[in-house]
Amino acid sequence: MIIDHLSNAEKYFCLHPLFKQAFEYIQSTDLKAIEPGKFEINEDKLRAAISNKQGRTAEEALTKFECHDRHIDIQLCISGKETIAWKARSACKQLEGGYDTEKDVSFFKDKPDMYFQLEDGQFAVFFPGDVHAPMIGEEEIKKLVVKVKM
Repeated sequence: MIIDHLSNAEKYFCLHPLFKQAFEYIQSTDLKAIEPGKFEINEDKLRAAISNKQGRTAEEALTKFECHDRHIDIQLCISGKETIAWKARSACKQLEGGYDTEKDVSFFKDKPDMYFQLEDGQFAVFFPGDVHAPMIGEEEIKKLVVKVKM
């Protein structure tokens, strides 16, 4: 997992061949003005989703304590204060159901090891080893999630 500010995005271009394109999309998009929805950036390799929703309680968010096998998530807080729960996948023991190949998601019932907060312009990168539960907050949160194909 990576937690940083968008102003430092260039440092991470070397980690994946599509990261440069993903962050260039983020930096060239008027994120404050864009409406919620889903957007193709590079066919099936890069997809973006903008949401603007009321934050959830930690209990609600942890019903979707998730990780992915075929995608990396770049999650950027556009506005609001978002708390995210995290735990290493290797430490999770309570798989809930099976892996959903169509949606590329597994859910866990484990308790997170930590919580952290993102504010305007901050992002987190979740690799397949990162189980996460986003959208915890007391106010409306506008965020961008870019799905990067492995």
